[in-house]
Amino acid sequence: MKYRKDKVEDINIAYIGGGSNGWGWTLIGDLALEEKLSGNIRLYDIDYDASCNNEIIGNNVTKKCNAKGKWAYKAVKTLKEALTGVDFVLISILPGTFDEMESDVHLPEQYGIYQSVGDTVGPGGINRALRTIPMFVEITEAIKKYSPNAWVINFTNPMSICVRTLYKVFPEIHAYGCCHEVFHTQQLLIDMLKDMKNITGIKREDIKVNILGINHFTWLDEATYQGIDLISLYEKFVDKYYKEGFTKGDLNFWINSSYWDSAEKVKFDLFKRYGLIAAAGDRHLAEFVPSSWYLKDPKTVEKWGFHLTPVSWRKEHKKELIEKAIKLVNGKEEFEIEPSGEEGVRQMKAILGLEDLITNVNLPNLGQLTDFPKNVIVETNALFRKNSVKPIAAGSFSKEIHNMEMTHVLNQETVVEAVLNEDIEKVFRAFLNDPLVIGASLDRNDVLRII
Repeated sequence: MKYRKDKVEDINIAYIGGGSNGWGWTLIGDLALEEKLSGNIRLYDIDYDASCNNEIIGNNVTKKCNAKGKWAYKAVKTLKEALTGVDFVLISILPGTFDEMESDVHLPEQYGIYQSVGDTVGPGGINRALRTIPMFVEITEAIKKYSPNAWVINFTNPMSICVRTLYKVFPEIHAYGCCHEVFHTQQLLIDMLKDMKNITGIKREDIKVNILGINHFTWLDEATYQGIDLISLYEKFVDKYYKEGFTKGDLNFWINSSYWDSAEKVKFDLFKRYGLIAAAGDRHLAEFVPSSWYLKDPKTVEKWGFHLTPVSWRKEHKKELIEKAIKLVNGKEEFEIEPSGEEGVRQMKAILGLEDLITNVNLPNLGQLTDFPKNVIVETNALFRKNSVKPIAAGSFSKEIHNMEMTHVLNQETVVEAVLNEDIEKVFRAFLNDPLVIGASLDRNDVLRII
């Protein structure tokens, strides 16, 4: 790398999952908008042709006159080529296929188990972990061999299990997990300020929060905007919209909304129960609690104003993205350079010493959550500075929330240990301990069929 005043040049980044038509394009756009960084991106993917497409797309984008950051993209065929001597490693992979995910998510429905996402906890999350952990063992061993001093940023789910595997295999690794779910909750608080106080023009970074929990099951116990206590205001906001949900005036919200939208009713109900702001999307939050609350059946899901996301939609969307990739490669469609709202590039800037940053990430617990076991992966704020990512003390939970969180923490620990030690009995126990599974009548053969 070369430091030139307030710029850093010749940065080398390995992107594992470099054929992505989702986060891959997000990265290309965000890097093009950042004038203080430039360098080389090595794209590695088991689908080499897809990474070759992104090589062409990325290099075409960097030639655009409005591309401030200049990057050279190169598809490579091996982890060794991707990782040797790099400064950063970004991991964003789909563990397995959508056919496998379809089984993960929809086969359990035969036993009355419904999942709104199916990539973090529940049968879907556990099955995904069984495929993901061996892949991350291979990736981590390669990082240890070819780029042991690189900063590793994981975007892959199940987030906690992925980051835990990185540290289990290579304890000295510089790694963390990055997720945008809390950002959406900050946006909800911006919408609340507009609705309740008629305050507009707020940026997400203006909403100051204390974050604690595990990925996709995070909470805010402090939230402020210019001296306004947003927790107390949120209580009034919840009372106002608890029955109908916050739908911005759309009376047919559930019918008209996409699979990703929600009326925030799960968040509101969790606030009524526990007095803290649940800081993830309703689709994720619903999977961490007993299925009888929000995921008993499709009608219950509709009542709570969110959606079950069918894997068939993901399959069709993938086809659309592949078609778009071909058009981008052939010049039949223009790549629009737009900010994504993600923070990966800004985090790299901070690690390179260009700014300080406080944001939420997933790291081993070194005491930032005082009532959680050491080294399990937790999500809190962290301070980013040059060559440093330090977690910020977040405090502790009430016993009620702590017990719910610990169910998943211990289950995730069990799954990681089970796969690393090839112990199917531990997988079986973790599966039966999951809150979405507990209410179902499953025998051993049923579980083995699902996993």
